[in-house]
Formats: sequence, C-alpha cells, structure tokens
Amino acid sequence: MNHRIVVLGAGYAGAYVAGTLARRLSPADTGITVVNAEPDFVQRLRLHQLAAGQEIEAPQLADVFAGTGIELRMARVTAVDPERQVVAVADGGGELRYDTLLYALGSHVADHGVPGVAEHAFDVTGRPSALRLRERLDSLGRRDGGGRVLVVGDGLTGIETATEIAESRPGLSVTLVARAELGAQLSAGARGHLRQACDRLGITVLEHTSVEAVEAARVLCADGTAVASEATVWTAGFAVDPIAATGGLKVTESGRIVVDRTMRSVSHPNVYAVGDSAYAIGDNGRPLPMSCASAGYTGRQATAAIVGSLTGRAIPHTKLEYLANHISLGRRDGILQLVDDEARAKPKYVGGRKAARIKAGILRMSLWATSHPTFGLPKRRRSLAAAPDASAQHRVAA
Repeated sequence: MNHRIVVLGAGYAGAYVAGTLARRLSPADTGITVVNAEPDFVQRLRLHQLAAGQEIEAPQLADVFAGTGIELRMARVTAVDPERQVVAVADGGGELRYDTLLYALGSHVADHGVPGVAEHAFDVTGRPSALRLRERLDSLGRRDGGGRVLVVGDGLTGIETATEIAESRPGLSVTLVARAELGAQLSAGARGHLRQACDRLGITVLEHTSVEAVEAARVLCADGTAVASEATVWTAGFAVDPIAATGGLKVTESGRIVVDRTMRSVSHPNVYAVGDSAYAIGDNGRPLPMSCASAGYTGRQATAAIVGSLTGRAIPHTKLEYLANHISLGRRDGILQLVDDEARAKPKYVGGRKAARIKAGILRMSLWATSHPTFGLPKRRRSLAAAPDASAQHRVAA
C-alpha cells in the first residue's frame, strides 16, 4: 500500500509543499491528497487590493496540481485525530486516513474578544470576506458625499488596507486606528515616510487609541469616545483554528502547533505543520511571525524533512529567518524595512516607487512559485524502496 500523505490547506505553504512532494517522491510509493475548502488559490497578500476594487489572479487548484498525481478534495476540515491518524471533513466527506499529515490550515482574523467584531466588522483574511468588504465599499461609493471607513489596527495588514482603500476610492473618508504611535515597528525614517503617505492620501490617523467595542455605525474607544464608521475593517491580528488543539496535538496558548527544527510536531512525529499554523523557532532564536515569508521557510524545511524521512536520506536544515517587512502603500508607494536578528527595525529603509516595485515583484514570485510547484526540481522522483531497507522502514514507520 502507498504511503498516504494528506495536506490540509492549499495556501502559500500547503500548495507549494504538496506540489514539491509530488515532484520528489515516486507515485509508485506515495499517494498525496490535498484538502482545501475553496477551489482556487487565494493570494492572501493581495486581498486588500481585492477589497479595494481591483482584480487579482486566483488560479484554480485543479490546474495548479494538473499532471502531478495529487488528489484534490474540496472540503472543510472539521477535526484531526492524530492517534487514529485520520482527518474528518465536512459535506459528507467522512474521514481520510494518513500516514504523514502536513497541517497548513493557516489563520483567520483575531477578534481578541472585542464585542461586535464578528457581527459588524469586515476583514481581509479570506476571499469571501474581502469580497464582502468590496461590496460594502461599492455601496458607500454610490452615496452622495461617500462614506466613512475605519481600519482598526496599524500592523502591516492595517496599513496596506487603509492606504489601498484611500488610493483606490478617493471619495471615501478613511481613518486608521493605531494602538501606539503610527508605524511603531518601523525605523524613524520609515515612520516619517508612512506618515507622509497617509497625509498624501487623506487618511486620518488616530494614535494611542484602543477599540473596546464595534457597533453597526461606530466604534467605542477605551477613553470613552465614539468614532463614526459605516464600514469598520478589523485588522488587529490573526488567530488559528482550534482543530489542532482539540485533536490533542501539542500547541501554544494561541493554538499554534509546536514543532521541532524540521517542522515535525513534538507530540506526534508523523504530523508536520507549516505556515501560520506552526510555532517554529527561527535561526535567531525567536518564533517566526505569521507571514508569507515564514510560510516559504517552514514549507521548504518540512518538504526536506518529509522526503528525508521517507527515503532514509539525511534531513538538511534549511534557513529559518525573517529579514524584512515589505509594505505596500497603494500601487505606487511602499516601504521595505530591514530588521536585525532581534526583529528590530534597522535604521535604513527603502521607500517610494522602488519599494513598491520590490513588493510587486515578491507577490509575482510568490504566485508563480505556488502556481508552478513542480518547476525547477529534479525530474527523478525518489523511491522509498531505493533507500536502505532498515533506515527507510524505520523512518516511514515513525
């Protein structure tokens, strides 16, 4: 019987790892199934553009995996049972058995327990939610005098969302709410560049402001003030689904799967986690942040580990690093902020059109690499039977 590999999630990390494994492992020995709730690949890094009214590519996963031998299951994962080595899926899908599981279900918006977020706020963490926001912005744009948009959270997602909406829809009034100083995570020069961009785009910035409740037409702040809003966009962090924790995998308090240096679960060695779902320690000794860059690094390491364990070959350590933050400020401006080993912003940064072109190039590269997961790898697939028998059997059994 073939060694069954099940991949949960087909985002940046899951789609890339699945395709790479299909290229590097012999189909005579392995069977790969990818489970994803949507039929297309979602460019999550560009969902703020989709919400602002732009069109972005959404390759069909059936096309992405065509010719790879990967089985694509369109279903929503409801549970993982690592003791029985099965995954439960909705919509009458029953259970899928696995020998090796790659957990790449990603993350969703975190409401932090703030009342009204789920009922009244919009977000850009998924394609359906981004389209919902887009529809709302369309309706506001048809009104005389436009409408008021409030973006809560000045992390990278919040900054990109506010600037994209302000540039694409100049008839709307956009306000960005920051818990501390605007761009506190950036160098002094980059903070100044960001502030100039907000001024140029007409964005009102509320600094040192904490939102305690979201209502249909306003938000309530910790200082007792209320800010009117006809479209509140919540970008105050990310959270993971409790599926891993409920299934008994060792997780952090936030629910991310604790993995070793090879992305292997420390509690269940035939489970690997990548992307936002994984709590991985980078080469600098710090947890990797939830990001596309981390998805790439953890995905490459998990691929090397799975191939090595199944073929009896040595498992190399790939890089696990975080070098910079790339922030788009609309289509013609941006910030490239390098960080040091302590994750602190370095003094120098790149801003303006050059930074925007760099960010656009990264997005194109990420899409291409995910849409062509088998390109550029050796055509020779490794057979499990080709490995030394004792080593291969031991490692596959593990």
